[in-house]
Amino acid sequence: MPHPASPDPHDATRRAPGLPLAPTRARAAGRGQRSVLLAVRSAVTLHRLLDVLPVFDGDDRVRVRFTLVPGSRFDVDALTALDRTGARTIPWRDACHTRHDLVLTASPKGDLHLLPGPRALLPHGAGFGKALSGEGSADVPSGLDPVHLLADGEPWADRLLRSLPHREEYRTALGTGPRQLVVLTSTWGPESLIARRPRFPAELVALLPHDAFQVALVLHPNDHSRTGGFDLARWMGPALRAGLVLARPHEEWAALLVAADAVVTDHGSTGLYAAALGRPVVGAHDGGRELVPDSPMARLLARAPHLAAAHDLPTALDAARRTDLREPVAHAFAHQGRALTLLRGHLYRLLGLGRPSGPVAAPAFPAPTTTPERPTVFAVRATVSGDRVTVHRFPPDTREPVHHLAAEHPAAGPGPLQSAAVLWQHARTRPAPAHHTAWTASGWTASVLEEMPGCRTAAAVLSRGQVLLRHRDAGLLSVTTEPHRGQGRVHHVDPTAVISAVHAWLAGGPPPRSPRTLLCDTGPVPVPVHLAPAGEKELDYEL
Repeated sequence: MPHPASPDPHDATRRAPGLPLAPTRARAAGRGQRSVLLAVRSAVTLHRLLDVLPVFDGDDRVRVRFTLVPGSRFDVDALTALDRTGARTIPWRDACHTRHDLVLTASPKGDLHLLPGPRALLPHGAGFGKALSGEGSADVPSGLDPVHLLADGEPWADRLLRSLPHREEYRTALGTGPRQLVVLTSTWGPESLIARRPRFPAELVALLPHDAFQVALVLHPNDHSRTGGFDLARWMGPALRAGLVLARPHEEWAALLVAADAVVTDHGSTGLYAAALGRPVVGAHDGGRELVPDSPMARLLARAPHLAAAHDLPTALDAARRTDLREPVAHAFAHQGRALTLLRGHLYRLLGLGRPSGPVAAPAFPAPTTTPERPTVFAVRATVSGDRVTVHRFPPDTREPVHHLAAEHPAAGPGPLQSAAVLWQHARTRPAPAHHTAWTASGWTASVLEEMPGCRTAAAVLSRGQVLLRHRDAGLLSVTTEPHRGQGRVHHVDPTAVISAVHAWLAGGPPPRSPRTLLCDTGPVPVPVHLAPAGEKELDYEL
């Protein structure tokens, strides 16, 4: 390992176009100070390096700078991500002519040998489990290829473990509620899940009842870079409109793993992180020749149940909950809970500094900021047995057998509004302007049934648990939903699912006697629903 050299007092950095000014020297002025250069090749490597930086927290002896390693197809996104961090950056040419006390990177590729100073390489995933054709030596794990002159580093999962207490916060941000969150993870390249089975996320969303399951997709950051947000939104538009959560490329993937009830993965390292958290894991693609035999990921996929078709997911999830994955996890993560401390000691030895006293802790991941779209159209299957109604709701293009179409007025658009048997509208949640005209709940429901001859039930959602419903035969009803209470928790169901349940029950015979209580199964928990004559307050409620 090369020894740090004395700094050149005249060596300063210049500003690269679009990047902040970065005045620094190889070794910062002052006794005992050290310079650390983070060599970034892509957005994904930047994110991994940012995860590790807490080892230097609170130490003013360490000055951190970044440089962009040229030659990657994804360097534009890396440049943008660097700019967002507000990091001090050094142009590549200057970085190659400046000696650093430590060069830290998360990719072995590029001309890293041109950067003077001792180097430490960290994996940008959980270990090394893929061999990529056309990159370096054949059949050698990517990241361990001698072609790239790598120095090995230790994988770590400490920040994920630190984030476990925030699970409920993450689920609240995602609007998961009592539903099961199933997270799909796809690595990068031609053997990834999304490359091999591009329709898979949409298939799952169309098959899994909306009120029982929430589906999220974690794509490799390179897919975000290659495809771009615009094309991703267009490509996955139907699934996104049906409620699919598409994770942002930085940090949200980890928050989703913590929030998940189960994970469906290919041969990318994200599946190992999920298993380390104790999540049930299902394999959906083994990566073909890219998967390194006997690697931790290969062992995990050999043990985990395999999902050949989307409709087999419930069976695969049951099998995954009974599968013990501790052995492959142990091979990937040897120091769970201690890796950041060990890494700090190693990096400070390379810097020639005594490490700071006190513990080192990575921050928890922030709560997801991606808000799933609220579906405006559902194909609904309803089963009525006496006063108990079971409702399963799917996207309108589902192939599942259904009972009726339900849509939000006016957001669903002309086609669904003309063909839906059930229409609903939410009461205004924002303050009304000074001059405005508003429907009453009674007036709006009457108007809808008059204008939409195919509609049998119109409902105004007044609050989370209160609905005014007008049925062509049964007339006006007040619908009140009780939350489900159990094990110290309160679970609220979507009132628009309850509207479909009441609609299906009313279709079964003559107008009901009031008041009446139904038991509605709209997902994981059944809730009581009270039907009564509508009161004046509900009839005159302003929408």
